[in-house]
Amino acid sequence: MTAASGIGPGLVARPWALEAEAVAAALGTDTRSGLDAGEAAARLARLGPNELTERGHKPPWRLFVEQFTNTMIVVLVIAAAVTAVIGDLKDTAVILAIVVLNGVIGFVQEYRADRAMTALKQMTSPTARVVRDGAVAVRPASEVVPGDLLVLEAGDVVAADVRLLESVALRINEAALTGESEPASKTVDPLPDVSDALLADRRNMAFKGTAVTYGRGTGVVAATGMATALGRIADLMQEHAAGLTPLQRRLSTLGKGLAAAALVVCAIVFVVGIMRGEPVELMFLTAVSLAVAAIPEALPAVVTVSLALGAQRLAQRRALIRKLPAVETLGSVDVVCTDKTGTLTQNRMLVERVWTPAGEHRVEGSGYEPAGAVVGDGDPAVDPYLERLARAAAACNDATLHAPSRPGGPWTITGDPTEAALLAFAGKLGVTRSDLEARNPRIAEVAFDAGRRRMSTVHRDGDRILVAVKGALEALAPLVDPREGDTLSAARTVADGYAEEGYRVLAVADRTIDAVPGEIEDAEEGLSLLGLVAMADPPRPGSAPAVAAARQAGITPVMITGDHALTARAIARRLDIIPAADGRVLTGADLEAMDDEAFDRVVGDVAVYARTNPEQKLRIVKAWKTRGAVVAMTGDGVNDAPALKRADIGVAMGITGTEVSKEAADMVLADDDFATIVAAVEEGRRIYDNIRRFVRYALTGNSGEIWVMFLAPFAGLPIPLLPVHILWINLVTDGVPGLALGVEPAEPDTMRRRPRPMSESIFARGLWQHALWVGLLMGGVSLGIQALAIEVGWHWQTMVFSTLAFLQLGHALAVRSERESFFRLGWRTNRPLAYAVVATVLVQLAIIYLPPLQSVFETQALSPVELVVMFAASTLAFIGVEIEKSVIRWRARRRVSAGG
Repeated sequence: MTAASGIGPGLVARPWALEAEAVAAALGTDTRSGLDAGEAAARLARLGPNELTERGHKPPWRLFVEQFTNTMIVVLVIAAAVTAVIGDLKDTAVILAIVVLNGVIGFVQEYRADRAMTALKQMTSPTARVVRDGAVAVRPASEVVPGDLLVLEAGDVVAADVRLLESVALRINEAALTGESEPASKTVDPLPDVSDALLADRRNMAFKGTAVTYGRGTGVVAATGMATALGRIADLMQEHAAGLTPLQRRLSTLGKGLAAAALVVCAIVFVVGIMRGEPVELMFLTAVSLAVAAIPEALPAVVTVSLALGAQRLAQRRALIRKLPAVETLGSVDVVCTDKTGTLTQNRMLVERVWTPAGEHRVEGSGYEPAGAVVGDGDPAVDPYLERLARAAAACNDATLHAPSRPGGPWTITGDPTEAALLAFAGKLGVTRSDLEARNPRIAEVAFDAGRRRMSTVHRDGDRILVAVKGALEALAPLVDPREGDTLSAARTVADGYAEEGYRVLAVADRTIDAVPGEIEDAEEGLSLLGLVAMADPPRPGSAPAVAAARQAGITPVMITGDHALTARAIARRLDIIPAADGRVLTGADLEAMDDEAFDRVVGDVAVYARTNPEQKLRIVKAWKTRGAVVAMTGDGVNDAPALKRADIGVAMGITGTEVSKEAADMVLADDDFATIVAAVEEGRRIYDNIRRFVRYALTGNSGEIWVMFLAPFAGLPIPLLPVHILWINLVTDGVPGLALGVEPAEPDTMRRRPRPMSESIFARGLWQHALWVGLLMGGVSLGIQALAIEVGWHWQTMVFSTLAFLQLGHALAVRSERESFFRLGWRTNRPLAYAVVATVLVQLAIIYLPPLQSVFETQALSPVELVVMFAASTLAFIGVEIEKSVIRWRARRRVSAGG
């Protein structure tokens, strides 16, 4: 077997079979390193055929079944079975409907999230140009195998990981994979150690899923499918499935606690009743009714409705929720790990500063629109270099600007973003491509490449020849006329300053000659330096205010990017992510040098990471989560997808984001506006506050019911309520008013509070104490009414039934805020609650006075005196909670006074 014959399916019997050096080079090595052709061929063969298959997907039936394993749902199913046993099929139907609704919603959300891997599969070029049988053929990208020779041209999406064998001014946009906004220039030179290089440093490779923006090239396929850099990201997404959200954890804990409490209370009530001589059947039904009452079965519905309404409001603000619990999770977030390119920045290059030997200028405008002022030292119109610089930058340029396709739309480009930025700058000075092509037609060029680090074009200029050159200042410096030594020295100082500020700096020069020389490169001698242009991917207009608002809300912004450290630091300073005077920036290389223990010690002090790869982004998110933080990760590229999946909540960009990032995320920003995240945080906090309101309300009411039934025997009173009364109070007061509490507006200080700790119980901040004492108050008032009514011969059971129901309605009005008085909030801010309370009062009165309902609920019509006494007693819970809130406000004022 020859070396070539053992290479694999892509190289067998190919007329263009590679020599040993080429095969070895395809893997980033050469024959001088001791790797012979056979070993190189074996390494290629081990990469295997296209392996991008569905792995790790759960079958739909399993996803559906898992929705019913939550503790609260299990308890509700048991409660439904119990109500069916006692014959209350209406209550059984309601509970089961809630269970099924939650199961279906959860299944749909998880099924959509599981499609992230499918989207990753589809992210490939539909076709690829492959050399087969000595000729270039177009084949489906799925047929590409290791060893194939691919031909790449501008506009192609690379179909596999390719080791380049030829590169002619080849530049590839790898932003979706590496996070760098600037297209990477490619070379064919072997690297000394490819295995340890970052993706951004592997200049002799083209990667699957990236786009060719300029030039052309050929290369041998080194990896396909899951063996590619994109495939490695797929593996990371499979390995790091998202855990439970804070809301799910809190509800699970609540469900377990309520289940245990319900069993204990029911057992005690049943045993005490039997010991007092009550009928066994009555006590069994009473105990079962209390078990149902102890569980707020409307809680899952209230949570779902609250989250759904929140998602609806966020959709109106251009934030699309893919998983309902994500809304609440945002309210717990205290760290936002955000990508730079396309998230905090505009993902487009913009010339912001220009220096010429006559002065320095600032360039205004946005995007690629060729409109904006050029202001600076003196009048730009009298700068003898400025227009020449603009003409040279536009002439030495292959990009094209396209006007908006719709009114108010953005300008778009064809070609390299850096060249498009130069073209937009030239347009701001009145220099257009059409004028240049008519006045100075191009007759020759020397394309940009990584070795020369410059590009030159030759144009007719009347009877003479114009030479325009742009590139790195170091590349142009040896070609500048020696008489411009002082200008060159000044330019170096300015260029160093621009680089420190994170700008990409290009020098522009020109020369006029009489004739085109035999060698085009000879035309580059004796250039006149026209100046420097400093460009950057600028921040979005709303990013800085959004970062400030996040800080005010106690949220730490952390920027993670694949871009250069200087660029990352400059953007972070402009957005106040790090201080202007200082601020530590860690690079991917720094992270590689740290073990987990060392990194965990410093992660809280670092707000900017540069030159990172997908694994390192995951490591950063994991380190923050280890510290107890609730982490949100924003991003738009394929490289962000694993971290989006691993974070507590992933936020993808809807416009610039890849399908992979959108499918991996919990929320998608339709407008790509970082500021929308702040609105989502506020909405998440409001929703969690409303869920706490309902839990406070429901547990207090259930506590009141339990205290009434539990204490009555010890007080020598008969069983106060029938099972149907308990179920009715529990079903009506937990349901309609509870749902109305779910739409309560946000309180004024919502975004001035620090995020909740991850470990905070849903009973924290006085909730369980409130439920205990107000429940005791309700129980005491109800038993007092019972004792009074028995004493004077009133309809005591109907009065206890109605008093307890109305006590809970008054409590619903009072718990709209944990601090503010109801009278300050008023009715108008929550009309649904007002309607719910009025409707419930009317229905309760109908139960008391309408004969058909009297027979069902075993009630009796109350006299006016009984009704007045009952209503007066029903206000005591409302009054008690209002007094509690006034004490809280008084204590807060004292703390402020003591601190001031």
